[in-house]
Amino acid sequence: MPVGQVEVSVSGQGLHEFTGEVERWLAGQGVTEGLCTLFIQHTSASLLIQENADPSARHDLENWLNRLVPENDQIYTHTLEGPDDMPAHIKAALTATSLSVPVKDGRLMLGTWQGIYLWEHRHHRGRRRVILHV
Repeated sequence: MPVGQVEVSVSGQGLHEFTGEVERWLAGQGVTEGLCTLFIQHTSASLLIQENADPSARHDLENWLNRLVPENDQIYTHTLEGPDDMPAHIKAALTATSLSVPVKDGRLMLGTWQGIYLWEHRHHRGRRRVILHV
């Protein structure tokens, strides 16, 4: 079964869509039916299938999670990497580090308004690695 990876550029905290990268990878695998599994190799970011039409939905999700898991909470002891580090670990624990999407006729079976997102929980810019398997 095909295994690959994509690197997703992040400009900081928030939802970063990478549906197109997954679709391009899948198109090169010659698979017509199956299950595409995505797994992020990081402990301070997560994966999400979410609405890709109205950005206000993503904005509201980000604001809600930031309110639920605030930075600079006095109960945190894991603080050496900055005030966003422990909240990022908690956010990743509350969300998903892997996703599964059915594949039919060589295409992801996402709904009309669904996209695949990397949810970056840190403030830094950089690249995150997502493993793909069909």
